[in-house]
Amino acid sequence: MSYESKIKELSIELPSAANPVGSYVATKISGKFLFISGQISMNEKGELIKGKIGKDLNKEDGYKAAKRCALNIVSQAKKACGGDLSKIKSCIKLTGFVNSTDDFIDQPQVINGASDLIASIFGNAGMHTRAAVSTNSLPLGVAVEVDAIFELN
Repeated sequence: MSYESKIKELSIELPSAANPVGSYVATKISGKFLFISGQISMNEKGELIKGKIGKDLNKEDGYKAAKRCALNIVSQAKKACGGDLSKIKSCIKLTGFVNSTDDFIDQPQVINGASDLIASIFGNAGMHTRAAVSTNSLPLGVAVEVDAIFELN
């Protein structure tokens, strides 16, 4: 089954790939690798999902925010591949940053939101290495940010 068919089967609506708001590019292809800059948590309306996990938001809210980051990653990948996700061979790595309180220790469960979404779309090719990191702040006060590295065919 194609990745596009899987997206339809899962009733996933990809957001528009956002342009960068700083001095960087959203994606960069180097050899057979596609690097995707950190994608921040935004809801279906394009509004920022803000707050600190463990204070303003709970672990489940964080999971959903990470899932939204992964949707943005897939949108950026699709745009970088000229609209053709079949150019993706595999997801190599996700790095997730969780804006959390000092005593919050469930960053891996939060970033599972991104990992699960990538695996649901790309199947075995979506299985990746990962880091889930706590931070005391993220840009614009968002709850989660995730970046990605993909291998291209």
